[in-house]
Amino acid sequence: MSEQEAIEESSATENFEAGKSHALQAAEELKTAAAQKAEELKAVAQEKGSQIKDAAVEKTQHFRDVATEKAEHLRGAAEQHLGDAKIRVDELREEGEKYVRENPAKSVLIALGLGFIIGRILR
Repeated sequence: MSEQEAIEESSATENFEAGKSHALQAAEELKTAAAQKAEELKAVAQEKGSQIKDAAVEKTQHFRDVATEKAEHLRGAAEQHLGDAKIRVDELREEGEKYVRENPAKSVLIALGLGFIIGRILR
């Protein structure tokens, strides 16, 4: 091997080692950058998850409040209708009692007739 070839081989070896060192350094930098980016993405994902959770909790509370309000409204309406029905039943009872007092014989005959008809139907 000539001296020129030895110099070229030594230079090639040095270039190879320099390139290898440079490649290892670049790989390490890429690894570090990827780890940093992964941490950033993780933080963003956690923040978004927290925001979604907060929004879901807020919507759930809103739906609960609306449902409670509707239930209270329906309860109030039902109580009003029940009160109206009780008043109407009392009025009908009073009218029935008044009719029986004014027409006792007719009322007894109607009651007997209805009793007879209901008895025949149930047999």
